[in-house]
Amino acid sequence: MGMKSDMNPLFSLQKKHNHVFLKFTLSFLLVGLTFHLFISDSFTFSSLFQSPSSPLSNATIAQSPLVSVQTNDSLQFQPNQTQPFYKDAVKCDLFVGEWVEPAIEVYHDEEFRSKTWKFPSHNFTLSVIWSPFLIKADIFEDMNGVSSSEIQLYLDTLDDKWTNQYNNFDYVIMSGGKWFLKTAIYHESATITGCHYCPGKNLTELGFEHAYHKALQQVFNFVTSSNHKATVFFRTTTPDHFENGEWFSGGYCNRTVPFKEEDHVDIKDVDSIMRGIEIEEFNKGHGANLKLLDTTYLSLLRPDGHPGPYREFNPFAKDINAKVQNDCLHWCLPGPIDSWNDIVMEMLINNGI
Repeated sequence: MGMKSDMNPLFSLQKKHNHVFLKFTLSFLLVGLTFHLFISDSFTFSSLFQSPSSPLSNATIAQSPLVSVQTNDSLQFQPNQTQPFYKDAVKCDLFVGEWVEPAIEVYHDEEFRSKTWKFPSHNFTLSVIWSPFLIKADIFEDMNGVSSSEIQLYLDTLDDKWTNQYNNFDYVIMSGGKWFLKTAIYHESATITGCHYCPGKNLTELGFEHAYHKALQQVFNFVTSSNHKATVFFRTTTPDHFENGEWFSGGYCNRTVPFKEEDHVDIKDVDSIMRGIEIEEFNKGHGANLKLLDTTYLSLLRPDGHPGPYREFNPFAKDINAKVQNDCLHWCLPGPIDSWNDIVMEMLINNGI
């Protein structure tokens, strides 16, 4: 069910505990994304559904991996009995100081990139579907980003991993990513039309900008023309903060405090280009149900918000002086993502900011 005109009363403060639960869920979604530290930025969808008696009935949220929620009571999910302390585990809702039930993981794919959780007492399901380009792609790389062949990217075909489930979503958050910077061969109308960074292939260099324009046009056209009117947020690209190198050449991010506005930090050219494409395509294709979640410059001020050397658990356990790969692209919690949550909540409650 799409968002109805009576949603504003549903988000009123008369049901404050449900307001807080939505905020908790948004945080949970982004915590889930943080678990994917080995996966570079991708697109996600999520959806939230509750019983008709709940103020959050038929809510949906989406981000780089796809997240969806269903209210169909005929769907019987079996709890993940391998989850530690499943039967008596509880968690504290930090926003209100009350104890709430833990999420039950009911699905994950082989690589744990796509996941689904269920909150039984709220009839609430949260899913993450990994679709790094949102358009069809053949990807040949392992979990550490090592490629065995060029990505094959189909610029005129959306990824059906998320489009086949789109009607289940009432709220969606899409986030752009840097996957488009990878070497890729471009296909349109069953023909190879060019590539990005493919020396020696005797193909036309079209550049990542060409592919990103095409992908966003496909996505926004799908959203605005769909009979299912989910509320969709498109989150703009977020900058990395590698210093003295990149992820593959010893770059690191060891700052411990945010930048200040008076520091006049310059955004990298590639981030500026990607955000420019996003703004351009959004302005051409947005409708009443498509909203812009612009976090680029806000995130630019947070060089302290990345995992750094802690992209893996306890990286210095064997050698305190070990040289490890730093992650200065993804985000830690608590951190900048908390601010994104506040912006989403403001947009949901007040219908824009």
